Amino acid sequence: MNILILGSGGREHAFALKLSQSNKINQLFVAPGNAGTHQIAKNIAIDPTDFIAVKETVLGNDIKMVVVGPEAPLVAGVHDFFLADNDLKNIPVIGPKKDGALLEGSKDFSKQFMQKHGVPTARYQSFTKENLQEGFAFLETLAPPFVLKADGLAGGKGVLILNSLQEAKIELEEMVSNKKFGEASTTVVIEEFLKGIELSVFVLTDGKNYKILPSAKDYKRIGEGDTGLNTGGMGAISPVPFADDAFLDKVEELVVKPTISGLQKDGIDYRGFIFIGLMNDNGNPSVVEYNVRMGDPETEVVLPRIASDLFDLFEGVAHQNLDQKSFQVTPKTATTIMLVAGGYPEAYEKHKEITGIENVTESTVFHAGTTTKENKVVSNGGRVMAVTSFGDTIEEALKKSYKSIDLIHFDKMNYRKDIGFDLT
Repeated sequence: MNILILGSGGREHAFALKLSQSNKINQLFVAPGNAGTHQIAKNIAIDPTDFIAVKETVLGNDIKMVVVGPEAPLVAGVHDFFLADNDLKNIPVIGPKKDGALLEGSKDFSKQFMQKHGVPTARYQSFTKENLQEGFAFLETLAPPFVLKADGLAGGKGVLILNSLQEAKIELEEMVSNKKFGEASTTVVIEEFLKGIELSVFVLTDGKNYKILPSAKDYKRIGEGDTGLNTGGMGAISPVPFADDAFLDKVEELVVKPTISGLQKDGIDYRGFIFIGLMNDNGNPSVVEYNVRMGDPETEVVLPRIASDLFDLFEGVAHQNLDQKSFQVTPKTATTIMLVAGGYPEAYEKHKEITGIENVTESTVFHAGTTTKENKVVSNGGRVMAVTSFGDTIEEALKKSYKSIDLIHFDKMNYRKDIGFDLT
């Protein structure tokens, strides 16, 4: 069977590498892919949100399953596009339809969903420029820090956490009146700040049954000790030491089950991944957000820990018999460190030659923002690659990742040297 993966990051390289291990797959295609996927699959240079180009790729290469990596094609309705097309409707898409993708595509929708189905989350209200004064009044009822979230997709940059009430009011007006995040901030969700330790739990569901994948914790800030600007993620650890069986049982009962049953009650046929961003507040889970795909760089530590055939699980999603599929996870710890371009997450340069990857033997290098130019691997994004290692402990796995990083070089390469600092 031929499979198409949509996307170009480290998440998609991790999907491609895991799927390439299945003996049920003939050929893998990745659109648009990167220098890493180029080594194990055929890259197709199309935009994943260009559904006509996706259709031509699928029909031209006898694709029998499509795995959607990023959120943009899902929110734009790629799954619905397939179902509405006579040539595509029988080809399974791993990823929710447009109604399910609203869990990530609209913060307001997801908060309403949580409230409706009793999923624990922070107190909130949503505002537009029409009721800006009410937004100011709601901010005055909260204790700092103040959390403002653009309702729509904003490339991971639509969340502000502010300590000053005056600053929060200014930013709220900037978001709704002056479209600080474009159309994404036409509506803004203001919510109570959740205290605790953040982590992520991932669920794969066929709409009826589900498998809970390994937990992970990622590190968003650019600077050591979680300082500086937010990024797309600088590293990740799986499993999360404080997420013991008792806590994960609570997550399943209080969060996963009401989420899956809530989707069914609302008539949303959801087939794909649900990323649940959680806060552990003294052993009690509270949902920060839903995403409708796997996280990045969390995928680079979660998928390597799954011992089962990933394609077999995807077939379970497609045929709604996921409960009958074998699912095993290695007890080993996985860590990943993201190598980023100098200047990221602000202005950075591309097309820096990357050397030394071939010398890495103790870790897996997942390409993210890379491409090939004149037969050389060069940087092509802010987050360039993730270096993932296994160990019996976090310390052992991290030691391998950092040892491997010493072998890799590109101009102005940057990375955090303290990933996992709060867990060891």
